[in-house]
Amino acid sequence: MTIVKQVKHKAFAWTIALLAFTLSGCPSSPPTQPSERLTFGTTASVSTIDPADAYSSIAGILLHNLGDRLYAYKPGTTELVPQLATAMPKVSSDGLTYVIGLRQGVVFHDGEKFDAKAMAFSLERFITNGGAPSFLLSDAIDKITATSEYELTIKLKKPFTAFPALLAFSGACPISPKTYEIKAGSFKPKEFVGTGPYKLVSFGVDRIRLEPFDKYWGEKANNTGVDLQIFSGASNLFNAFRTGSVDMALQGLAIEHIKVLKDQAKSTRWQVIEQAGSGMDYLSLNVNSAPLDRVEVRQAVAAIMDRSVLQDRVFNQQVVPLYSLLPNTLSEQTPSFQTSYGAGVNVEKAKELLTKAGYSKQNPLKLELWYRSNLTNDQLAAITIKGVVKKTIPDLLKIELNGVDSATAYKNLDKGAYPMFLLDWSPDYLDADSYIQPFVDCAKGNAKEGCKEGASAQQGSFYFSDRVNALIAQSRKATNLQERKSVYGELQAIVAQEVPFIPLWQSKDYLFAQERIEGATLEATQKVSFGRLRRR
Repeated sequence: MTIVKQVKHKAFAWTIALLAFTLSGCPSSPPTQPSERLTFGTTASVSTIDPADAYSSIAGILLHNLGDRLYAYKPGTTELVPQLATAMPKVSSDGLTYVIGLRQGVVFHDGEKFDAKAMAFSLERFITNGGAPSFLLSDAIDKITATSEYELTIKLKKPFTAFPALLAFSGACPISPKTYEIKAGSFKPKEFVGTGPYKLVSFGVDRIRLEPFDKYWGEKANNTGVDLQIFSGASNLFNAFRTGSVDMALQGLAIEHIKVLKDQAKSTRWQVIEQAGSGMDYLSLNVNSAPLDRVEVRQAVAAIMDRSVLQDRVFNQQVVPLYSLLPNTLSEQTPSFQTSYGAGVNVEKAKELLTKAGYSKQNPLKLELWYRSNLTNDQLAAITIKGVVKKTIPDLLKIELNGVDSATAYKNLDKGAYPMFLLDWSPDYLDADSYIQPFVDCAKGNAKEGCKEGASAQQGSFYFSDRVNALIAQSRKATNLQERKSVYGELQAIVAQEVPFIPLWQSKDYLFAQERIEGATLEATQKVSFGRLRRR
């Protein structure tokens, strides 16, 4: 869900990359009768569930259960499988045309029939209405046609191997043409009429209620409904879970709360599930801003980063050190920054690079590090980074910290206002493309002036490379897995050498469930399949 996406479209959607929780799984023996309602606690507010405009993590979880998509992920894996499609798409030899057969016998929550026209309507509305995530499809799709009652044909602007994964995005779900309209700016933030296993019953300020859809074409829910209870703060959510007022803690617990719940799990017997998530935090370096316009300076900053200290002192082991723009959950990942600079602080390399760049005790390098002041974790991380620099290389490098609220940061990042900024990221679809292209791709620019328009400019880095642009285009055409892996290997190596960004840590996903809950597991997609859960 790209700071391109994040900066331009979802400024407030991903405020705490550490605390994204997902569920899915099947009980060991399917119950014959559904259990009673379940309650999920969260601190994440939901401003809209209109699929053409919703662009937050919690809204994506709701849409995952209220709607279906052409493709989805097989539970417990990153394997893409058909959902409303009957098979993986047939792709033309030039990689531009996708023909997709559709499932028959599916109806919307309002009783309308699902078919190719309804699917085409929904995707066209996603693009035309111009909501926050609209660029995801508008950048890729040239034309959408219902070529028969149950066949959809999509023509792309450019070849894009990861397109089926993009169609699994939570908002790319069909909605009833009877209820919605195609019109720029027309949204229904508190309504939803789709084809999913649950239907929306009520949308309140602090509670959203869902009930199973009795005409759902797929697997029936194991419960009689779900309430999403929105708490005003992390402490309230923490106390509600500890006292059993909610069945699960979905999002919004603070670091200290997670530690307490983990420590007390054995005595209280509630369930604690954790795994590496898909979100990450990183430094964006403005390559047009002196002295960061010198590659030796950027490399020296990369060499002095101590990820293990951040992992231990700031996040209490609730993150994983990251040495690539790709998370370690993707097979294409190579730890290129570890290869280039080592796993810890490489003081000697940093000194060598700074000396080469002309810095000394008499002329130390002075750098500004900006962070989002409204996020406590970012402030703590920035203070820790400064502390590590002061302890390990005080005579050659001085860090000045500056905080600014998220809204201001996102507004000014692509204007070149910040030399170096601590940011976070989560993908819109599970593919290496969603981590690389939104960072280093550039639509317009040159090696001398940097990126004028495109992803790296929106990220505040302004990095430009003809070779990188060519490799991204190659990766989007490649259908051979080994070729894609080779291309992404070179891209990661270039990023570690040129250092327009410095990856720091990868988030962990946590799920806390009461002992009596069955079917609680974590998915790599950060989505929650409500229907698989039941109370004993």
